[in-house]
Amino acid sequence: MKVDIVPKEAERLLTWAGLMDALEAGHRLPKPDIKDLFVYRGADTLLDRAAWIDGLGALVKVATVVPGNTGRGLPTINGAVTLYDDKTGELTSLVDFHLVTKWKTAGDSLLSARRLARKDARNFLLVGAGNVAKSMVDAYSSIFPEARFTVWSRSAASAQAMGLAVADDLEAAVKAADVICTATMSNTALVKGEWLQPGQHLDLIGAYKPGMREVDDTAMQRARLFVDSRATTLHHIGELIEPLKSGAINESHVIADFYDDPAQFARQSDDEITIAKNGGGAHLDLMTAHYIAAKWAQR
Repeated sequence: MKVDIVPKEAERLLTWAGLMDALEAGHRLPKPDIKDLFVYRGADTLLDRAAWIDGLGALVKVATVVPGNTGRGLPTINGAVTLYDDKTGELTSLVDFHLVTKWKTAGDSLLSARRLARKDARNFLLVGAGNVAKSMVDAYSSIFPEARFTVWSRSAASAQAMGLAVADDLEAAVKAADVICTATMSNTALVKGEWLQPGQHLDLIGAYKPGMREVDDTAMQRARLFVDSRATTLHHIGELIEPLKSGAINESHVIADFYDDPAQFARQSDDEITIAKNGGGAHLDLMTAHYIAAKWAQR
């Protein structure tokens, strides 16, 4: 029987700790079959993502990305999420697209930060001031209760609307941060590797297709590099495609993903620089949507 999940009511049932537990449990199941389809119309993108995890179920997530919606006062990203029974393939749930995307995207990087950021991290820099950055404030605060946030954006108005401290100088802000979270739609590197300081952790979220980047080759070379999934990042996202193509890094630079032993996906010293690339594959949407549907059923 199909269940429609009411997003505002469902969100009150969710916790970041619960989601991270669900993500870790999902990665102990067999690796998924994943397929992505991109369709373009000029600057607009239609993204169709599907995943099936044996023992969990199947998901199809369709998203439209229309940058011009910013000027219309509308969300730039819209879509739909459908869940299917693992054994029968029957449609079981319609889950709100924005709810799944918010929790999946932030939970993915939060799990990386829990493993890689220094435990004494206090100064958090948000590069970008959209919905993802807003979600990360809540997510980071759940495990770093003393976190202080600064935001930098190419739009001064959007940065000020966050209600946080605003950085005018990106280089200075990067140098002063313990954790740097990039959540932009940039096609060119914003954060330079020469700015990075010992002990920093970077969560790279924004780049999601081949032509997009948020940090340069030097940053990728200087850091110990992690990804949520090799299968959905290495040859799919510009953040990895470009430095692999240039020879700045090779595939062995990626130390671990979430399917590896958690002991590998970990900080080794307080001085090292770590980078986690959030690829946000459909398997993570499936794990997140399944968590939401389970909490809804238990209410």
